Amino acid sequence: MPRSFESARELILDNVRPLPVEQVSLAEAVGRILAEPVCAPWDLPMWDNSAMDGFAVRCADAVAGAELPVVATIAAGASGVGVEVRPGTAVRILTGAPTPAGCDAVVPYEATEMVAPERVRILEPPQVGDHIRLRGEDIRADSEVLHAGTCLRPAEINLLASLGLTGVRVHRRPRVAIVSTGDELVEPGTVPGPGQIVNSNGLALAAAVQQAGGEPLLLGIAADDRDSLRRRLAEGLEADVLISSAGVSAGDRDLVRVVLEELGVRQLFWKIDVKPGRPTAFGLRDGKPVFSLPGNPVSALLTFEEFVRPALRRMQGDAQPMRPMRHATLAGPVVKKPGRTLLLRVVLRQEGDRLLAESSGDQNTGITSTLLRANGIAILPAERGAFEAGEQVPVHEI
Repeated sequence: MPRSFESARELILDNVRPLPVEQVSLAEAVGRILAEPVCAPWDLPMWDNSAMDGFAVRCADAVAGAELPVVATIAAGASGVGVEVRPGTAVRILTGAPTPAGCDAVVPYEATEMVAPERVRILEPPQVGDHIRLRGEDIRADSEVLHAGTCLRPAEINLLASLGLTGVRVHRRPRVAIVSTGDELVEPGTVPGPGQIVNSNGLALAAAVQQAGGEPLLLGIAADDRDSLRRRLAEGLEADVLISSAGVSAGDRDLVRVVLEELGVRQLFWKIDVKPGRPTAFGLRDGKPVFSLPGNPVSALLTFEEFVRPALRRMQGDAQPMRPMRHATLAGPVVKKPGRTLLLRVVLRQEGDRLLAESSGDQNTGITSTLLRANGIAILPAERGAFEAGEQVPVHEI
């Protein structure tokens, strides 16, 4: 009996685990998933410092029109040790430099004018605390700044470097073997003859694996016979994950599931109540996930997006392996058969305060241009058959 869309995803995620941990340098860490929390070894900022180029002053002295002698300069990178703002004086200071003793505000250059080489007039009087960044106001020492399961973006890399780290512990990237099946396939670069088609799925799925953080292993084409399939699929089972495309329907030459069973793969389900992608299968061998996707290129990419990608993210330790869901307003009516979840390719655009979802074109799975135009997927529930323009539906970006 086919699985529902939701139960299929739940079963997959219940059966995949994060891969072992490795240490990588920060230069290689973008896009990786933290395997353990990170705590700050010190405060950020590490000292009270100036947020502007200007003059460190005492507010009591820095009234409008006051003229103050400039008694010292603290440049960025200087310690400021021994420098003090004594009553009736000012200290020239640059952005990021430690604020000196006695200072309770910084007056930016543009709020002053020089009346002599080392004498400044205050044009706009400051308030206590103006333009001073306080020690620890951003991050306190010993606080947990990043949780395990965090995906490292440039902002996180910046923070880790600011805390003096040169590397982090992350989960290993999954090695994903990809096998395309079918007597009709020829590799890219070959002009197809009568009855032949180019194996576009191999490179497309490899690109999707890379985008999801995995390392693709392209194993080429397996013909529709047991020996060829056995060789390719057995090789693929040496990787962390195996993905095959085509050969999973009910035809006489759809042998992928049979051969996988002979190779020791335990099938957890075959067929999902989803369109496109109904013949998708999922199994395990020695804990390794095995995905059998449809051969149609649109179906293969959509089923990868909804079922394989979350598994790859979970294997990397991602605490949120699913893409964020939003609600969008349908731009036009949609009719489908009840009983199957529809993965509707849509163009998402913001109109004022609402997100609008418009069909990206002909939803026939043979039309690849509809997927090219799409920047989102609307997930229309199985039990409904008709959706009116203006209805709110769940969507995610792609």
